[in-house]
Amino acid sequence: MRGAGGGANLLALRSHNTTLVLDLLRTAGPEGISRLELAERTGLTPQAVSKITARLREEGLAVEAGRRASTGGKPRTVLRLVPEAGHAVGVQLDRDELRAVLADLDGTVVARRHAPLDLGAGSEAVLGRVAGVVGELGAEVAGASPWGVGVALPGPLDHRRGVLHRVTGFPEWDGFPLRDALSARLGGVPVVVDKDTNAVALGLAVGGEGGSFAYLHLGTGLGAGLVIGGSVHRGPRTGAGEFGHQVVQLDGPVCGCGDRGCVEALCLAAVARGDVGEAARVLGTGAANLVGLLDIDRVLVGGRTVEGAPGVFVEGVRGVLEARARRTGEECVGVGLVSGEERVAEGAAQLVLAPVFGQDG
Repeated sequence: MRGAGGGANLLALRSHNTTLVLDLLRTAGPEGISRLELAERTGLTPQAVSKITARLREEGLAVEAGRRASTGGKPRTVLRLVPEAGHAVGVQLDRDELRAVLADLDGTVVARRHAPLDLGAGSEAVLGRVAGVVGELGAEVAGASPWGVGVALPGPLDHRRGVLHRVTGFPEWDGFPLRDALSARLGGVPVVVDKDTNAVALGLAVGGEGGSFAYLHLGTGLGAGLVIGGSVHRGPRTGAGEFGHQVVQLDGPVCGCGDRGCVEALCLAAVARGDVGEAARVLGTGAANLVGLLDIDRVLVGGRTVEGAPGVFVEGVRGVLEARARRTGEECVGVGLVSGEERVAEGAAQLVLAPVFGQDG
């Protein structure tokens, strides 16, 4: 299953039965799991499990982790995942900065980069910068030839084709085939492109955030990542989550998208004049709309602007949702904070890694 770049063949790894086994190996952690347990939990025959695990051991993705006493008969040999056997690069492209991480199969970050970026500098300059960073990260950890690169940036975009649409404030990117162009620049390394909000939402779901939730990301712009029933909801045209451009004030201030009174424009205007409390209330109004439309379990907020005043934003959003709950007689949904400067880049790496374990990428 080794590919030209030295990594495992992702198409082979993503066969349904293999992903079932890999996911159980990953969740078992260092203590490992026996072949018999793998067969019981996956519903596969012991022969099928033996064949899959033999191939994973041959690839260096799994190793024996000792023996475990059984209820009868000889002790069982247990296997564990080898996290350092595979890596992915996750890249966040924001309007003014680039963040990138190299993550192993457990999602643990083993190398990172952060640099200023001008998204308006043109595709050649941006692609060159990304390719340089990917090369630096791959060279930093011995044997860490990445299986793929996940790129997360502001939407809207076409996730399936990896083509950008009209990024607010940067119309020159409209129609640019980022996935294919970057893959070509990287010598054929697989590339996955998605919105920054979806990347974070995926990372949260992989990390154990259950149920249906909305992640609201307020940084240089505003968007939402939606997880419905455990899977990232992108919609049939992968355009879901353009949360920032819902109009909440008719004839309000002009937004960068060309409309008026958008949640994004009102939030950023309030932040610019120092009224963070008002920005939080506007964000809460948009969140209340989502709760009413989708009946989600939880609202999570994050992004660099939120992290500048996390308590104000969490309490402001919660206050609006509590007021809504009192009016409707429903139980108020939970509100939480998602912190960490590398959340988007880490989620971008999961765009490559999560499908290997049978999760939504």
